[in-house]
Amino acid sequence: MKKIKWLLGIVLLMQCQSVIAQTIKEKSRIIVIGAHPDDCDYEAGATAALLASMGHAVKFVAVTNGDAGHQTMKGKELAARRYLETQEVAKRLGVTYDVLDNHDGALLPTLEVRLQIIRKIREWNADVVIAPRPNDYHPDHRYTGVLVQDAAYMVEVPNVAPDVPPLRKTPVFLYAEDHFQRPNPFRPDIVVDITTAYAKKISAIDAHESQFYEWMPWIGRYEKDVPTGKEERLRWLMKLYDKPMKANIRAAMVKWYGAEKAAKAKHAEAFEICEYGAQPNEAEIRRLFPLLIKQYD
Repeated sequence: MKKIKWLLGIVLLMQCQSVIAQTIKEKSRIIVIGAHPDDCDYEAGATAALLASMGHAVKFVAVTNGDAGHQTMKGKELAARRYLETQEVAKRLGVTYDVLDNHDGALLPTLEVRLQIIRKIREWNADVVIAPRPNDYHPDHRYTGVLVQDAAYMVEVPNVAPDVPPLRKTPVFLYAEDHFQRPNPFRPDIVVDITTAYAKKISAIDAHESQFYEWMPWIGRYEKDVPTGKEERLRWLMKLYDKPMKANIRAAMVKWYGAEKAAKAKHAEAFEICEYGAQPNEAEIRRLFPLLIKQYD
């Protein structure tokens, strides 16, 4: 019996290695679209870092320039500072980071902005598009979700934004995780164990000094809690975002990693498959996200 189990383990291991080898040849192209120049980092920063470290191509896009998100700075000065922060994040995560010149807090789901997003998705030749759901407390987040949904079909239509060639494939569109319950709660279709990349995600967040050490503590009324030293700030962020994993997220992780690894995972990023794009099966998801490797005893 032990020999049979051992042989089965060898076969499964070889199958996993075959999948990995095939994936190495077929690199995924991921584009993460957020409303502001820090949203992508929070929603998918660790997943992006893991994929980038494996040689896959990841782009972040902020739909607004962030020129309103601060208690004392504003306008062009703030937008310039936030752009520099995104470029530091790009270095830390191994991604590229674009910022569109739309005003923070004034985003609307217009045709003009939709065309900007269509062009970005096409230019990146995206296999996977990640964006917020269109139900959120912030109008910029909601409208970013709407804009990406509105672009989902149009990226393949030649006569829309004809200055950029249409995609000849249907990307997978994913929603990033949120906690909003109405009109419907987030569904964790894909769960990535980011335990080994959690520190990189925090490092990316740390690069947005204007936001995580200034603006958000101010608007959240906890600015007195922010330490001053660099190392102290990093430790503070690590603790601040070290939340217990939700039960439904951990349960969904079992499908992708097996029960043993799912039980040991400390951090995760989860995504919901949007019905407007390609509807991938499990094998296709594992091809696009080759870090979803199931462990076998």
